[in-house]
Amino acid sequence: MTSRTPSSTPVLRRMLLWSAIATATLAGVGGAVGFLVAGAEGLWSALVAVLMAAIFMAFTTASILIANRWYGDALFVPIFFGSVMGGWILKFIVFLVALFLLRDQPWLAPLVFLVALIASIIASLVIDVAVMLRMRIPAVSDATLPTAADIEAAERPDGDSEARRD
Repeated sequence: MTSRTPSSTPVLRRMLLWSAIATATLAGVGGAVGFLVAGAEGLWSALVAVLMAAIFMAFTTASILIANRWYGDALFVPIFFGSVMGGWILKFIVFLVALFLLRDQPWLAPLVFLVALIASIIASLVIDVAVMLRMRIPAVSDATLPTAADIEAAERPDGDSEARRD
């Protein structure tokens, strides 16, 4: 591993921070509205939905940040895509299991749960779009260009430069 980090790391950290703030806000508002609409069941339904959405939405960002630790390694690309794809598959399975476990719970108000879940997902998508639109990363941000010494070494007439051109 190298000490360099990809330029996307600060952006992803910012997404996690904004998502945490949005989750706290949605938990407060959703819990209050859920309590007003359906009592204690509405409160718990909204809180569980917001927490579920926050965990699942942060899971992808966290898996990318973890995979970025191998940036510069020869196996970075397979580690990165394996981490992200594995995270998505795991997230999908856990989400389905959670929904099956929650669907018949007596304390769950389905409508409050659904509205809180949809509001949380929309908030997360808005945050993702806002952060991505504001980031200032060039299209080729993490590329390394050859130095003058690299060019001079390639042009030396020691017979080795001809082999490199072919």
